[in-house]
Amino acid sequence: MYVCICHSVTDKAIKKAVKQGHETLEAIQQELKVGTCCGRCKSHACEVIEETLNPDTFSFNLNLMQGAFA
Repeated sequence: MYVCICHSVTDKAIKKAVKQGHETLEAIQQELKVGTCCGRCKSHACEVIEETLNPDTFSFNLNLMQGAFA
């Protein structure tokens, strides 16, 4: 899925960059330019980074959120 339309950056590209050692938004911005144009995608990019760094915690929090809306 596209995270940054301005620079055509996908969630897969962000995940790949994180796995290559770019573990902060600033590092991802330098590598992929995500969030450096209009900035609307920064929060989603941060979510993808967090999900990649902490997949177990992110899944747990997502399950809690889904239960809150049931």
